[in-house]
Amino acid sequence: MRGSGWRSGDIPDLTGRVAVVTGANSGLGYVTARELARKGARVVLACRSEARGHEAGDRMAAEVPDAHIEFGRLDLGDLASVRDFAGSFPYARLDLLVNNAGVMAPPYGTTADGFETQFGVNHLGHFALTGLLMPVLLGTPAARVVTVSSMMHVLANIDLDDLDSARGYRRWVAYGRSKTANLLFVHELARRVDAHGGDLVAAAAHPGYASTNLQTAGPRAEGRRGAERVMTAANAVFAQSAEAGALPTLYAATAPGVRPDSFTGPSIAMWRGTPAPSRRAPWTRDDTMAQRLWDASEQLTGVSYATVLKEIKEL
Repeated sequence: MRGSGWRSGDIPDLTGRVAVVTGANSGLGYVTARELARKGARVVLACRSEARGHEAGDRMAAEVPDAHIEFGRLDLGDLASVRDFAGSFPYARLDLLVNNAGVMAPPYGTTADGFETQFGVNHLGHFALTGLLMPVLLGTPAARVVTVSSMMHVLANIDLDDLDSARGYRRWVAYGRSKTANLLFVHELARRVDAHGGDLVAAAAHPGYASTNLQTAGPRAEGRRGAERVMTAANAVFAQSAEAGALPTLYAATAPGVRPDSFTGPSIAMWRGTPAPSRRAPWTRDDTMAQRLWDASEQLTGVSYATVLKEIKEL
């Protein structure tokens, strides 16, 4: 794949497929959802804000007039909302779940369930969502779950004794831990599906440095105008576009031959360029750590995968 020059035009026909993209109202999620819809998929825009979700749907419909898109309210920082979304999912198939939504380096806060915001939204929310949608995913041949991590996962391994940063909150360390958690989740999900003989593909991707509102949201929330201006300028000078940043996710979601537990990112120094296999920190392939995080995540969210994965062999 390296240096192949893969572009969104290479996405195969997706007519008849159903996809869910979290955080689809802006940035990478918007581009991902739009390009899937352009190729014929029916796409559910899973967004926290109903107003922004519908506005994104209107923009998408203008860009892709024959798109099959709909809004679904999903707040990954509220497990009740996650359960409501999954419980009301209207389709008998789900070919693609893109766990894209996230927050980056905000001031300290907690989710509706009391978890540190970055760990709660970036990891636990998607862990619960995937688990609750697992029956329909496993009932769909060759379904895929693509979780968007970050090259910034190298900042920190998870601390199983302090998942909520109770010992002291450092925003970038917490972000790195949440993105490491994404990769450990993919690693363990791929292992468990394989152990039970399923054909679902769990893969990860990252955008490199892409210009989205993710970089400026934290400074804006704190009123740090100087930091916001610096991030805006850095985006303009150094970042690739959201269109380019979404390519690794789209590749992992649709390209033939994507392997379970693969990690796709930009080809040039993990920063920019067309999709290629990406380097990852060795701790993101630690079987013991992945299993322990999985067990903790099931306990914290109340979502258990055990029963549905066991049923794979009985199908």
